[in-house]
Formats: sequence, structure tokens, C-alpha cells
Amino acid sequence: MHADMSSQQLKHPLLKLNAEGYIETALQIASPNFDARPDDCGINMIVIHNISLPPNKYAGSGVAQLFTNTLNPAEHPYYAEVYMHKVSSHFFIRRTGELVQFVSTLQRAWHAGVSQWQGRERCNDFSIGIELEGSDFEAFEAAQYKMLNNLIELLKKTYSIQHIVGHSDIAPGRKTDPGPYFNWQHVNLK
Repeated sequence: MHADMSSQQLKHPLLKLNAEGYIETALQIASPNFDARPDDCGINMIVIHNISLPPNKYAGSGVAQLFTNTLNPAEHPYYAEVYMHKVSSHFFIRRTGELVQFVSTLQRAWHAGVSQWQGRERCNDFSIGIELEGSDFEAFEAAQYKMLNNLIELLKKTYSIQHIVGHSDIAPGRKTDPGPYFNWQHVNLK
């Protein structure tokens, strides 16, 4: 991160989640890659990821295309490897701090894959996925931490969030994100 996170930087406009599980001020891009959460499953976890498409390139439309099944495999060699994957996340925070929402928080987004936390498998069932535009090789931006904390604050007020983890925590050995440059000290875990 390029700047220290002061209390002044953490002040923000209020995010609001509507009854349908959408933040109306977020850019809405509907992903078809979701399904219903199990009836007996409450939301109690936030999973933080990083993503960039093409790898280590920012500000393009690759992530949205991946999450909406419209990624062109001929556009980049890496796209040919991943374009068939049916994945999504609830939220995506661009390097500018812009918030994009792909799936209602009431639905199960397909972000965690094979996963387990404290003996409980299928973390997609009970979690909300937040993707940060970034990689394992570069620091995240102050604007991203600001939006991430705003979003966490809102989700904690709405759901019984007990755990905030990285993808690597629920899929060790398989996933490395949010990566070594993600600074957990800048995240409001309380």
C-alpha cells in the first residue's frame, strides 16, 4: 500500500444493502454463476481474494467477462486456460476503489471452490466473496482498503460475520490469495 491508513481515510459515504441483497451504489453486473444457499445455512464468513485478468494487468474488462461467461479465449493466452470456468464473486473492488457487484449477497456465488474452514466444507454456502483487483506480486491501493473496510462494516451490520479470511486460509495449498502483499493490518477485523 502506498499510504498509511489514517482514521480520516477510513471515513466513507454510507453503503446500504437493499432487501434483495444488492448495494445500489455499486456497479451492477449480473453473473449467471450462482445458485441458492442451503436453507439451514447462515452467512457468517467473508472470504477475501485477489484477481487480475490478464494476470497482473488492471483496469480491463477481463474479470467481468470471466464472471459473466463472456471471456474470449483468443484475446489472451491465459484466457484460453480459464474461459470455461464457471466462477463468480459477490463483489469486486477495483484498484480505484470502485465497487462492482456480480451476485446478491442472498445467493451463493461460486468463489471459494473446494474449501473448508474449521472442519466445515463448502465455504460458498456460508460466505460472501470479495475480490480485490490485484495479484500476489504487488501491494493493494489505499482506495481498495477503504472500500473493503466500508463493505466489511456493512456486512457485519447485516449478517452474523464471525470470520474474515483469505482464500488461502480455506483452500491451503491450492490458493495463495489475497497474497503476501495484502496487509491484514489495514483491515477492520473487529
